Amino acid sequence: MGKKRIMKKSGGSDIAGTSRALNRIPKKKVVNGRLNILATFNNTLLTLCDPKGNAVMAASSGALGFKGSRKSTPFAAAKVGEIIGDKALQMGMKDAEVIIRGVGAGRESALRAFAGKGITVTKIMDKTPVPHNGPRAPKARRV
Repeated sequence: MGKKRIMKKSGGSDIAGTSRALNRIPKKKVVNGRLNILATFNNTLLTLCDPKGNAVMAASSGALGFKGSRKSTPFAAAKVGEIIGDKALQMGMKDAEVIIRGVGAGRESALRAFAGKGITVTKIMDKTPVPHNGPRAPKARRV
């Protein structure tokens, strides 16, 4: 048969790779900005923007190391909110307005975790796209 090799995992020991996610912080200072939360049924994505709308940093539950159905949980969304909140504090952010899109499970928990880091949330907008009539219905079946 042969000798069995044991592979050791390298990296931080904390959950979902949070130490690695905090390493890449932009040098740009942003005092107030905009946080976009996209909560789908499969993932939760957070994008931090400056007041003009240019993306400064982004994080998602899949990028933190959650896989499969655990990506869409409120716990994973809260971890993403904490990471973005920590990065925003290191950039000097004081207040932010929040735009929420989607109907996923992580909508509220991501916002709560972000606001819990000490950043003042000035405005919360829900811009979930809602179809007015939808696409044209298929033609009726003739049997």
